[in-house]
Amino acid sequence: MAKKDFYDILGVTRDASDQDIKKAYRKLAMKYHPDRNPNNKDAEEKFKELKEAYEVLEDKEKRAAYDRFGHSWSEQQSMNHAYSNSGGFADAFGDIFGDIFGSSGMRGSSNSRNRGSDLKYKLDITLEQASAGLNTDINIPGWDICGKCEGKRVKEGSSIKKCRACNGNGSVRMQQGFFSVQQTCSVCHGSGEEITDPCSACKGVGRVRCNKTLQVSIPVGIDDGMRIRLSGNGDIGINGGEPGDLYVEIHIKPHKIFKRDGDDLHCELTIPFTCAALGGSIQVPTLNGKAEISIPEGTQSGKTFRLKGKGIRNVRSSSHYGDLYCHVAVEIPVKLKEEQKNILRQFEQSLRDEGGHHSPQSKSWTDRVKEFFS
Repeated sequence: MAKKDFYDILGVTRDASDQDIKKAYRKLAMKYHPDRNPNNKDAEEKFKELKEAYEVLEDKEKRAAYDRFGHSWSEQQSMNHAYSNSGGFADAFGDIFGDIFGSSGMRGSSNSRNRGSDLKYKLDITLEQASAGLNTDINIPGWDICGKCEGKRVKEGSSIKKCRACNGNGSVRMQQGFFSVQQTCSVCHGSGEEITDPCSACKGVGRVRCNKTLQVSIPVGIDDGMRIRLSGNGDIGINGGEPGDLYVEIHIKPHKIFKRDGDDLHCELTIPFTCAALGGSIQVPTLNGKAEISIPEGTQSGKTFRLKGKGIRNVRSSSHYGDLYCHVAVEIPVKLKEEQKNILRQFEQSLRDEGGHHSPQSKSWTDRVKEFFS
């Protein structure tokens, strides 16, 4: 299937400004974000399309390449990069024919700055904490800058030198007859650097293992599976590269009473059969205290009472609250004494003597069974 046009995906024209593209992406991304559309595969795929389109169109160079070459822009960009140094055959195939054409070979990564790794942390919280929000401390194992060398990787007074084996290129060439094969330098492992006097604390890495204590702010109404990003709190970068991010994934523990469905709560309300028959008032728990439900006469099992606004506040709206749904389960008494059984038998007989209008559901079921077998 042909890929959709990136401009059509974002719903903008080809001459749209950077601001228009950003505005369109934010609006659609908010609509199709997976957190707003749980278990919706169509919305998930739409969000991926939006992300891919925006990442290309918000970058001036990528957008120019896409406008010229369409969806093959990345291939053209890779080809242009391969020929960018001299625009010739030697640069494109320098790994094998470098000696013939005098190619200087691939440079090492002695000055490359590598971004630190992103980290993931699973945080278990209660339903009450999710409803009210909280600030809590978490302990994260990871990397931090070596305090002894301050990330310089060498002892004080020493310095990092150019690798003598590869002359700082990070790679060496092996001549095999007519061909010249380029290999990663076995001394510096491709870095182009040589550390003769490494820091004793970090062994020349510039980083040390550590445990960091961070405070996480859990917003009111957060739901199971949502993530909180703590920018810059992942692993530190290499050679001065920027740190990664920390993603705190929320897991809500099962609750003894309530089951959550979005912003709504559900619970089973068990009432004695006398209350179901005669009516009365029942106190029910909520996450914010107690509430009272008026039980009408003749309430049957399965009836649901809705307490508006007694659910959980929406994580994205301070004014929207879910509801609490109480599902009635009529409890039948057990281990009755003989005197109690006789009372119930007399009561049952009195109901039969007056016909079936006291048990409309039972009468309806009996009539349907008779009709089925007739």
